Amino acid sequence: MTTTGAHQAAAGVTARTWLWWGRRRSAALDVGLGLASAAECGAEGIWFAERSGLPVAVGVLFGVIAGSALVLRRRWPATVVLVSLAVTPAEMGFLMGIVGLYTLAASEAPRRVTVALAGLSLAGTLIVTFVRTRQDVAQADFDPGPWYVPVVSLVMSIGVTAPPLLFGLYIGARRRLMESLRERADSLEQELDLLADQAEQRAQWARTEERTRIAREMHDVVAHRVSLMVVHAAALQAVALKDPQKAVKNAALVGDMGRQALTELREMLGVLRAGDETAPRPSAEPVPLAAVAAAAAAATAAAADDGPCLADLERLVEQSRQAGMAVELSVHGEARAYRPEVEQAAFRVVQEALTNVHKHAAGARTWVRVAHREAEIAMQVENGPCERGASDAGLPSGGNGLTGMRERVSALGGVFVSGPTEAGGFRVSAVLPEAAG
Repeated sequence: MTTTGAHQAAAGVTARTWLWWGRRRSAALDVGLGLASAAECGAEGIWFAERSGLPVAVGVLFGVIAGSALVLRRRWPATVVLVSLAVTPAEMGFLMGIVGLYTLAASEAPRRVTVALAGLSLAGTLIVTFVRTRQDVAQADFDPGPWYVPVVSLVMSIGVTAPPLLFGLYIGARRRLMESLRERADSLEQELDLLADQAEQRAQWARTEERTRIAREMHDVVAHRVSLMVVHAAALQAVALKDPQKAVKNAALVGDMGRQALTELREMLGVLRAGDETAPRPSAEPVPLAAVAAAAAAATAAAADDGPCLADLERLVEQSRQAGMAVELSVHGEARAYRPEVEQAAFRVVQEALTNVHKHAAGARTWVRVAHREAEIAMQVENGPCERGASDAGLPSGGNGLTGMRERVSALGGVFVSGPTEAGGFRVSAVLPEAAG
């Protein structure tokens, strides 16, 4: 349990108010024991005064002062035991000796001090009991035998010393165990709070990554289709009056691309809804991080399985050709199957590169190269300089295309490079590591 500043302030006020006790109940108990011990020692002081020839008032006063020392048992337990040892020859301080020895054994005092004082208490009680019992036997009318006095003295001294000592040791050990368990519980609570914070950070990171992935997918799906639609719409506007048949053909292409874009958006939204259904519902109890990770992994896997693949590159290049781009596709090496996320990443890199050509280099000649190597697949999209007289398509650019491609490739452990060529064009290259599946 975490101790707040208010709790600490309250504890400080209590400590100042009740001196070393800290709690009112502890103070009341010790004061009550001190009064009882003072009364006992005061009564025993009368007998001590009669035996020693002192005035009764002196014996009572001595007993009251000595017995009142029990009030200090929590602060100075060893002092209380020493006071009880000092008044043992006067045959007073019975309650003070028992309670003081118990408090000393239960306290944090060094064990050697406890053992030494317990031994002195046992020896003092044994001597006083032996002398007193011997006097009583001498005044009796019968002879109990030589063994009677030592046995009775030993039993009484052990009976007075051993129980409070053992009980105090037990209470002290139990108290230390409870303190250890409490500290361990506090430590575990702090660790749980730390783990909860880490889990929340990881969940937040997972949500951020998922939002980034969704934004990247939406950009790739929408940007390419809409770019082609804008190019065809511009061509349609240019030839509408001059070549009605070509205008009809371009209009049909625009419609087909719009329908394809809608289809891909519906598929992506379906994957997102499926991910929401598999994700845990909000509840009053904390959601395990494993459930969040499993839901995100399920959504990512579903998106990868339903996404495009390398076999769709020919169709992608053909769509760009229909939009008026002079693009060539060359494949090197033996084509083979890869993991879905690798094929989808390779397709999206080529798609986004072609989209950038439509946006920024309309009419430029373009080459798409794909190479299947031993343990990786490489792709490169390069366009030449824009033709003279070619107008900009007027498509907006958010600057996220190259960033998205780099994120895709880096997430799979690949290498991505992009930049202008010496001939005035632009080149995008990527390498994705993947064994054949």
